[in-house]
Amino acid sequence: MSTAHTAPGLGAHLQAQNGQRGVRFAVWAPEASAVEVELFDAAQRSTGRVALVAAGNGLWSRFVPGLTSGQLYGLRAHGPWNPDAGQRFNPARLLLDPWALALVGHTGRLALQTGHTAADPLQPTLAWGQHQPDPQDNAAAMPKCVVLDTEAELAAGQAIAPRPWVAGERVFLYEAHVKALTRLHPEVPEAQRGSYAALAHPAVLAHLQRLGVTTVCLLPVHQHISERHLLARGLSNHWGYNTLSAFAPEPAYAAATGGRDPSDAEQAAAVRAEFRLMVDALHRAGIEVVLDVVFNHTAESDLDGPTLSWRGLGQNSWYAMGERGVPHNFSGCGNSLNVSEPRVVQWVMDSLRWWVMAYGVDGFRFDLAVSLGRVAALGHAFHPQAPLLTAMAQDPVLRHVRLIAEPWDIGPNGYHLGGFAPGWLEWNDSFRDGVRAFWLGHPATRGELANRVCASSDRFRRHDRLPTASVNLLTAHDGFNLADLTAFARKHNRANGEDNRDGHGHNLSANAGTEGPSDDPGVRHRRGLWRRALLATLFCAQGTPQLLAGDEIGHSQQGNNNSYCQDNAITWLDWARADTTLAGFVGGLAALRRQHPGLRQTRWFSGLPPAQGGPADIAWIDVNGLAPSFQAWQSTDHRTLGALITAGEPGQPPTERLLLVWHAGHGPTTMALPAGAWSLRLDSARALTRTDASGGAHTGELLLNEPGVHLLVQSLQG
Repeated sequence: MSTAHTAPGLGAHLQAQNGQRGVRFAVWAPEASAVEVELFDAAQRSTGRVALVAAGNGLWSRFVPGLTSGQLYGLRAHGPWNPDAGQRFNPARLLLDPWALALVGHTGRLALQTGHTAADPLQPTLAWGQHQPDPQDNAAAMPKCVVLDTEAELAAGQAIAPRPWVAGERVFLYEAHVKALTRLHPEVPEAQRGSYAALAHPAVLAHLQRLGVTTVCLLPVHQHISERHLLARGLSNHWGYNTLSAFAPEPAYAAATGGRDPSDAEQAAAVRAEFRLMVDALHRAGIEVVLDVVFNHTAESDLDGPTLSWRGLGQNSWYAMGERGVPHNFSGCGNSLNVSEPRVVQWVMDSLRWWVMAYGVDGFRFDLAVSLGRVAALGHAFHPQAPLLTAMAQDPVLRHVRLIAEPWDIGPNGYHLGGFAPGWLEWNDSFRDGVRAFWLGHPATRGELANRVCASSDRFRRHDRLPTASVNLLTAHDGFNLADLTAFARKHNRANGEDNRDGHGHNLSANAGTEGPSDDPGVRHRRGLWRRALLATLFCAQGTPQLLAGDEIGHSQQGNNNSYCQDNAITWLDWARADTTLAGFVGGLAALRRQHPGLRQTRWFSGLPPAQGGPADIAWIDVNGLAPSFQAWQSTDHRTLGALITAGEPGQPPTERLLLVWHAGHGPTTMALPAGAWSLRLDSARALTRTDASGGAHTGELLLNEPGVHLLVQSLQG
């Protein structure tokens, strides 16, 4: 595919015209009366302005001869200041090009760069309609955009090792933060810790391979900034869900710059090179790279927030607007992008293609993805064939990458689990909540558990979707991690500076009788049983498993279930106290999932035989070996359930039967085994995983002493 089809359509690009080489600038600002490009030298000193020419359809462009790659620039947009009508043009404010491929300069306090006059941007007092434009030029406080050689960048992307091929039913997602994962890793050199280079280090790659990870899903690596309320508290946006540039890697994770913003084009190039080396190393280790991306809102926050790019170029076009010049806020972050507008769709699509083609990434997890499917013509209601979602589905670059939705936002009717089109995977919070409740003593039924471990067919079995569409997770970056889920009954978020008001209050967690850390052997034993049972349920469930980084080593966040602003030991994985036994158990679970196709089916169970005359593909049994009654399915008093699974690899006949047993009941019990000899391969209560029949044969009944998950195998051959 030619670079003409993969390079972004707007922005600044090298070009030859009438025998001269230079740069073509193209900017979309439909309500502006004039747009200028301001040029800067390597020391970020202004060298003059160039007026762009109106090209129709809201576009402004101009070819400037003599400019080369590495040129620094910014934008200035002229137009009306009428806040109640959504117009907030201010040519005194230097703006970033939304299509800029790289930035240089400091970004630490950009949240204070308002387009309006504010006595103290940290503590706004004026009503939005009373805002007046700030006449002071702020170019010195703004980063600058960098002109890149797009052909060279795309060639660098092509040089990355090819994406490893992973069948959909074999995907094992690992959600991780670049810095938090590696900042305290003892085998990574100090200068590399917390960086892209650290994630590419052999010790980190070896850990991922031991776990059996196929796909790393990285929290946002788009360049981002911290919000004003965090600056006021001396905190920072650690997670990164506040995008400043949708095309440039976050420099805070680059060892090449010591985690600092690049000061020149060469340092920015070093950040890009380090990111590519990380992707290359992961690919060579057989691991895909998926990026968590934020296109539901921008870093400009609410109308008390900064004017950095989109707002200054035309708020009414870039944002989904409500009444009196105020953007809709489906994200809870102050604004929502207008994804019904073709140019906004183009911007998102150009960004996604750029990360695939120039950086080699293999897919995307879309934060608050319902916002991306809201259609202005439908009153901003969600539709699975919304313009942006349809564009992704048909795009020749994107239609083969992994697309994962967080299927909700906080806008009206914002919950749409199971509502995306075929081809999408979705985070499944019903799995999370149902499995937590079953194991941790909250109201739960065996019917609910059965539904969740069968890929939540009530949500996903529609419109030709596959079981793999359900991304099963116990925990995620947002909420308790596994160690805290089983050690805290309440959230403990005071470090966030909001008097423990932030974060979810409904966590379906448990503490085994003691809140927080405990040296009591009984408490620690109970928590270990829970953790292993939860993990075993995750890996033995149909669908796509996702593990939160650190859960495999017992990392605790001290009870903080909203650690978005904690760039410290709360979130940095504590490798010095890693539970290596638990990590080995997780690796064993992943190996069992790879070995046994009955744990990772590509088709929905029907309760009918997969082959004529054979047993049903799935049958449910109670402790007496018989099918549960209707009342038993609905009862919250009994928490032991068995499933007989007879299934083979895709398109192949079954060669074995599996018996899965979930026992969360109090006290020992026995499960009557179906006829024949069974080999025990998993006993989460004893932290046992086994990929062969060395444990001997079991017949008659299975003794269930403590809460846990068991997997037994019976061969159908010979």
